[in-house]
Amino acid sequence: MVELSGYLYRCSAGETFDGVALNIYGREKYAADLMNANPGYARRLVFTGDEVLSLPVVEATEEDQENEYTPGTAPWKE
Repeated sequence: MVELSGYLYRCSAGETFDGVALNIYGREKYAADLMNANPGYARRLVFTGDEVLSLPVVEATEEDQENEYTPGTAPWKE
């Protein structure tokens, strides 16, 4: 079961699931979560504009958290 966040996203013409995932979640890999939450659009490769997607809640993995940029840990600040 997909848990929805209650937030919606209105697509622009030319956007794709992976582009929306990158824009909203910071990672393209969450495109599958977006497709599962919006099965009516799952076969759409490119949005024509004004499609409204329901945004699912996604859990960041440990790998995502490890690779996340933290300004205080930037090597050039040492």
